Amino acid sequence: MSTQTEQLQAAIQPARERLLAHSMYAQIERIEDFQLFMEQHIFAVWDFMSLLKALQRELTCVEVPWSPKGSPTTRRFINEIVLGEESDQDKDGKVLSHFEMYLEAMQQIGAQTMPIHQLTEWLSYGKKLDEALYQLEINEETREFVRFTFEVIDSGQLHKIAALFTFGREDLIPDMFIEILREMQGQGQSNIDKLLYYLERHIEVDGDDHGPISLKMMEEICGSDATKWQEAQEVSILALEKRFQLWNGIEANIQSAKN
Repeated sequence: MSTQTEQLQAAIQPARERLLAHSMYAQIERIEDFQLFMEQHIFAVWDFMSLLKALQRELTCVEVPWSPKGSPTTRRFINEIVLGEESDQDKDGKVLSHFEMYLEAMQQIGAQTMPIHQLTEWLSYGKKLDEALYQLEINEETREFVRFTFEVIDSGQLHKIAALFTFGREDLIPDMFIEILREMQGQGQSNIDKLLYYLERHIEVDGDDHGPISLKMMEEICGSDATKWQEAQEVSILALEKRFQLWNGIEANIQSAKN
């Protein structure tokens, strides 16, 4: 690991620790709480694919005629992640994207899926993203989270997109979510197995070599350019702050429902 990578990780650590200590986590106690969480978090699951596709577009050749582009190791890394995210297998062996898995888990648990379906439908009809987001009945924090992701994508600056992917979009859903779900399952709750599988699958996927390779990708993209490393750090910290605000909005929803 390079000195620049270590410095960046040290710089963003306070923001990560603040996020992992968010009081929202302790609010998740009931099925109804998971429903409210998922109804907003689905937008982060959805826009992650656009972030990943933006990296694939920049780091591999997606044009015809084809020609080799960039580092073969990085190409393989990105393509493997796209394969897993876009066409993984659910607990029954059915091929689905992680987004579609999450939607099925939402439907099983009784969460509202209309807003995310509205968004994808409107976009398929050619509606602008900002216009569609404005018209959706979702938290303002969720809206701003998605807007930030696409601001970085639309910048076209590869080091910023890679930083958002590597440092700003880690799966920050704690193990305690799984423990709560397992406890519910042990008490006879039968409509949570798809969500439990989704969370356990992410832990399994994140436990392989994606982390080290994504750091190597960052080092290849930024090289010795101090400006790129500084901007990567700024994007990463801002991304973690946007996630903190997303959690704020979800926590407010849960507290409101309990009162």
